[in-house]
Amino acid sequence: MKYYLIAGEASGDLHGANLMAALKSKDTEAEFRFWGGDLMQAEGGPPVKHYRELAFMGFVEVIFNLQTILKNIAFCKKDIEAFRPDVIIFIDYPGFNLRIAKWAKKKGFKTHYYISPQIWAWKEGRIKAIKRDVDAMYVILPFEKDFYEQKHNFPVHFVGHPLIDAIAKRDLVDEVNFKKENGLDARPIIALLPGSRKQEISKMLSVMLSVTNDFPDHQFVIAGAPSQENSFYQEFITGDQIKLLENKTYDLLSLSSAALVTSGTATLETALHKVPQVVCYKGNRISYEIAKRVINLKYISLVNLILDKPAVTELIQTEFNSKKLSEELTKILEDYHRATLFLDYYYDLENKLGGKGASEKTASLIIDSIGS
Repeated sequence: MKYYLIAGEASGDLHGANLMAALKSKDTEAEFRFWGGDLMQAEGGPPVKHYRELAFMGFVEVIFNLQTILKNIAFCKKDIEAFRPDVIIFIDYPGFNLRIAKWAKKKGFKTHYYISPQIWAWKEGRIKAIKRDVDAMYVILPFEKDFYEQKHNFPVHFVGHPLIDAIAKRDLVDEVNFKKENGLDARPIIALLPGSRKQEISKMLSVMLSVTNDFPDHQFVIAGAPSQENSFYQEFITGDQIKLLENKTYDLLSLSSAALVTSGTATLETALHKVPQVVCYKGNRISYEIAKRVINLKYISLVNLILDKPAVTELIQTEFNSKKLSEELTKILEDYHRATLFLDYYYDLENKLGGKGASEKTASLIIDSIGS
């Protein structure tokens, strides 16, 4: 069968790649065309568009790049019609994907959505478009099933979180060799995960790096995003105390004592590696002020949202500063009870996420649906 997948971010590339692998294992004649990144390319050849060309975040940034976004939408429609897939699989990225879904449904294509848009956080009105334009929805967060089915009478499939599989299938990392190969010394590691887009990295990384001198007994290592060039990160790095590792985030987290993490999927990745963390967020001031008025959530990190309690500290906007960050990082590193509590929270989180097999479950459901 022919599958057309659309992922617009690094996390979507990871989940899309795992889903493609699962589809291939169940459908030996699977043929793919997709928007995504390097991981999906390893499963299905070159992407139609790389997500590096699609990453616009915040209200203001979207407005400035509106012409490019509209051109991409028009191109995508033509490309789908030329490919004539048996199913279109949308992976998060709702601003783009829901527009394509509306068009695709009218054209008679099967529309499946893997990894729900976070309409439970904001733009809940999008439920009307989803119920109208999406044939099947596969959700990966436990509270999303109740949100869709009980609140909005829209049946969905809870398949578990694919990050559990992505992390579990990796080999153990030899700490001594890893540090030697990557120019790291023997000190404990504090991982810095500043995000994947240039806009957010620019806002987050400088503040994260501002606390390095407060912790001379640790080494700070930046997890470089695959979407960014090494030269971009070098603008922020001064001295020899700070290292940059590209495309080695999971290996880095597996050896880290603590992490400073930009809000997003990385908070879950850090938690599933059992690493104590401080969650950070700072956006464009205008975008943040708008978001404050339309987003109705108690927390910004997925860890706290899923557990429904402040398991990890969140430093948002003005709270995200050198003083606060240093204080919270000190608590993580020096309070043994707090570190133990993190582990309890994280094991509870993993249980709530539904266990292994998300990609395989989703692939089976998609294939069965198309066959029927």
